[in-house]
Amino acid sequence: MEEWVGQLWHNMITRAARQEHPHAAVCLDEIRQPAAILFRALGGDGGLRIETANETETGARRSLLSRIAGSNRHTELAWRDEDTLRLPSRIAWFPERELNRELYLWLAALAARSTPQTGEWLQGNAAASAALLASYPGLKKRYRRLVEAHLEQRPDPRKLKHDEAAQERMIRHALLQPQDVSESLCPARVAPQPVPLWLHPDPPLATARHMPASKDSDNDEDAQQQHSEQVDSGKRRRGEHVDTPDGKDGLLAFRLESLFTRAEFVNVDRTTEENEDEDATSALEDMDVVSVAQDRSRVASRLRFDLDLPPEDNDDLYLGEGIALPEWDYRKQILQPDHCRLQRMQARDTEPLPLPQHLQVKARRLRRLFEALKPRRQWLNTQADGSELDLNALIDHTTDRLRGIRNSEASLYRRFENAERDLSCLLLADLSLSTDAHVNNEQRIIDVIRDSLFLFSEALQATGDRFALYGFSSRRRNHVRFHALKDFTSRYDDRVRGRIQAIRPGYYTRMGAAIRHATNLIDREPSRQKLLLLLTDGKPNDLDKYEGRYGVEDTRKAVHEALERGIRPFCVTIDEKAGDYLPYLFGSTSYILVRNAGELPTKLPLLYARLTSE
Repeated sequence: MEEWVGQLWHNMITRAARQEHPHAAVCLDEIRQPAAILFRALGGDGGLRIETANETETGARRSLLSRIAGSNRHTELAWRDEDTLRLPSRIAWFPERELNRELYLWLAALAARSTPQTGEWLQGNAAASAALLASYPGLKKRYRRLVEAHLEQRPDPRKLKHDEAAQERMIRHALLQPQDVSESLCPARVAPQPVPLWLHPDPPLATARHMPASKDSDNDEDAQQQHSEQVDSGKRRRGEHVDTPDGKDGLLAFRLESLFTRAEFVNVDRTTEENEDEDATSALEDMDVVSVAQDRSRVASRLRFDLDLPPEDNDDLYLGEGIALPEWDYRKQILQPDHCRLQRMQARDTEPLPLPQHLQVKARRLRRLFEALKPRRQWLNTQADGSELDLNALIDHTTDRLRGIRNSEASLYRRFENAERDLSCLLLADLSLSTDAHVNNEQRIIDVIRDSLFLFSEALQATGDRFALYGFSSRRRNHVRFHALKDFTSRYDDRVRGRIQAIRPGYYTRMGAAIRHATNLIDREPSRQKLLLLLTDGKPNDLDKYEGRYGVEDTRKAVHEALERGIRPFCVTIDEKAGDYLPYLFGSTSYILVRNAGELPTKLPLLYARLTSE
């Protein structure tokens, strides 16, 4: 009974203190694509990802009901930095769903005209709002509706203390007349109520402290691995680097009244526990600041890591000393020469194998289908020389002469020859660790990629087109692994099938270096049409700074370099989030998402047939 009454009281007081309208809520997933299109159409940086903003403490004065209910302490506000545009995961500020949707679009448009938050909050947002309304007058009516609806929710300045009232009047004036703001926000003892129409006054990244690189990072790569149980949260969290307890402290004495919450870091000297925290996900959600410390102790939990780092003796064969390649630094806008080292590799001790039994029926169907694309012998008419006289050309020529039309270069012959498909294709497969994930109960992504390579090769063998197969992964910039499966000059036979069967997942995805080397290889081909197919399951990443915007920009630069050399890059992916970044990398018409990964082996050859027939 006591628990029931307590829960009843909690629900009642929480509903009474609620300041949002759940029935009219709009989620980011519903508006992500229109917001992204608007952001980029208004001049926003195309390389920014649109992701979810995390809740931050407002510091504003709360009502008595809110303090009793313990609610309205945090809110989600939009903000942006060099890599991301962060929008609230859910907007329910207004009682009308359409207004909440318009707020999403307004925030995307405002972020397109704003720079990453530096300087004064009120002046910066007012100036960006004024510039946006001046450039696009069609937004004025929508903006006015949002302002009027929001002003009804804001506190009455007449009921506030003097300093807070002055702040509130300045905010109201900036919302109504953003072009007239010239002064900074006056100080007050408490922060003003949040303004959902503006970007965050103090975004989390502004105070985040990055964890420094380990001194032993190059020798300890095995420790920087992905745990078997991941906590996946789309929110960016404020982080700080702290020192690990040194193990020399004694007992910690404290009174229970002063016990800290788990959201606060306490440098308690406690040995590393072998068991996993079963409540890690909820603990992460409760934290405003994530404190990270480096712990060099050896624990049994490392055995549960998925990353497979084979010893040198059991690793694949190294072909040559390595190839130096450049890399694009978007921050400096320079191409860094010889910044990466690509190592050509081949599977060790592979045995020639026939086509796997479970693919033979599909392979026969594809071969019959692709034989229609095989070059066939045909008659070429109206030639300057040939094996036979072209009677139609002769009649036309004689008629022209009788009409007084003289043609000095008469083509009166025909010949019988092959009609060749003048094209080359290089298929580059992502072999990073993420391909070890399961597609279903029977197959992993790497198994799907392996079957795709088999069927793709069987289909192209039927057409006679020149093709090459390679795979890639990476472990920092000095070790980009480039696996040779089949080059343009070798035959597709049981030895190649043995190499395909031997591929395995490992390491990371330094995509730019792999695309640059693949571009160099296919550029040597004499074919008129050159196609570079990239098969992947995720975005560029690596252990170093290649994660995030840096890797995306380098990959985009590598794709543009291929286009400038007359090569057509095309990406085939099974990543459900590919729409967030692949249009920026390859263009809206140069990639395809295969939503059912199990269908990739049969869809890939058909996609090739469509691309080469255009």
